[in-house]
Amino acid sequence: MEIKFHSAVIIADNLDKMKQFYQDVLLQTIEVDYGNCIGFKNGLSLWKLKSEYTIAKHRGNTFDRLGNKNLEICFETDDFEQLLSNLEKFSLNYLHKVNEELWGQKTIRFYDPEDNLVEIGETMNCVVKRFLKLGMSTLEVSEKTSLPIQMVIDMCNQN
Repeated sequence: MEIKFHSAVIIADNLDKMKQFYQDVLLQTIEVDYGNCIGFKNGLSLWKLKSEYTIAKHRGNTFDRLGNKNLEICFETDDFEQLLSNLEKFSLNYLHKVNEELWGQKTIRFYDPEDNLVEIGETMNCVVKRFLKLGMSTLEVSEKTSLPIQMVIDMCNQN
């Protein structure tokens, strides 16, 4: 028997506001829209529960304002600088602006309209290429990023 990951679902209170945020700010494309359930092409879904749904009955509500303080929704981009420019158009509640993680990846974190934590980071391919442009050796890049040396070499050879 195989159990395969299907998707991540954010239970939303204001589905229209959340839908617009994920489309406008995070540039996600809707694959399916069932009215109270939106599925994006990336596998993320937004769901506005109805009180008669099993999950709502067992939880005792259709939305919990406390949210999930241990969940982070992660995205990556090959064009981190363009992303930063695009984010300036929106009034976002930031956990932090640009930060370089211990392994060298630049990240930014903010909250969606219902206080779910969103991270956007540069791809590790971009991190590797940035470090190489700064003059680091493939071994130094491997040690800094914790990526296997062969993976760093492979990334060096990609366009």
